Amino acid sequence: MKNRNNNRDRSNFPQQTHFIGVLLPDDVTLTLEDCRRYMREAYGCKSGHATPIHVTLVPPFRLPEEFSTADIARAIEKEVLPKGLGFTGHIDNFDAFGDRTLFAKVVTDEKWIALRDAVYGAVVKAAPGCTKKDGRPFAPHLTVANRDVPEGVMTDALQVMNELKLVEDFPVDNITIFERQNGKWVSAVEMNLETTLAKK
Repeated sequence: MKNRNNNRDRSNFPQQTHFIGVLLPDDVTLTLEDCRRYMREAYGCKSGHATPIHVTLVPPFRLPEEFSTADIARAIEKEVLPKGLGFTGHIDNFDAFGDRTLFAKVVTDEKWIALRDAVYGAVVKAAPGCTKKDGRPFAPHLTVANRDVPEGVMTDALQVMNELKLVEDFPVDNITIFERQNGKWVSAVEMNLETTLAKK
């Protein structure tokens, strides 16, 4: 009886509806899509592969029905975009979180933290209580495979990925709101993020 109740509780858990991230330029995206394809063909990894390549700023959360994507977009436009928080990000090859998540490593610095904090602040201002800030240090990354990575293959997979020597700069020039639509994450609103140092 106890197990049945637990299962029911899990199925009634509210589904996450939104997350906020940064999309990557086409050239980097295509490279990492190739990496996903390798993991799919070599190890059967499919988890998350339908979601566009991105750096997550605010992890998935459920937006209460009284709020809308437009509410979040307006808050980001008002609270974040005028600050000129765009900058150049840097990828430094690949790494893993334990044996579960393989990713392209994005170098963390105060600019990433300032952007994440500003976006998080705008989201909770627009929809109070919809999400909580992660207590762990912010670790921007570009997921290649997660959740369904077979046990014991991470070391070999990482070795293959790191042979690519993916060391590259990329513009952090957008804030993108993703929505879950028909069970998939799609880019719903993309806002240009300018830098205070140089206009494009």
